[in-house]
Amino acid sequence: MEDWHSFGHYYDRTLMAWHKNLTDNWDQLKSVYDERFYRMWAYYLLSCAGTFRARRNQLRQIVFSKKGRESGYEAIR
Repeated sequence: MEDWHSFGHYYDRTLMAWHKNLTDNWDQLKSVYDERFYRMWAYYLLSCAGTFRARRNQLRQIVFSKKGRESGYEAIR
């Protein structure tokens, strides 16, 4: 294992940015998608953001390498 990183403590910001993108661009999207689609995704994004903000949900990334890296692994954060 090269790296283990938890994104959960700030992932609500990502979900809120996706929600903002959805609402900001809805006028262009509504010709392709119906109101039910909008409500479903808005609810999903906001409820997921709430679970991360309340620390009820986690997101982790684990990086593995088969034989390790000679020069080591540098995580970009």
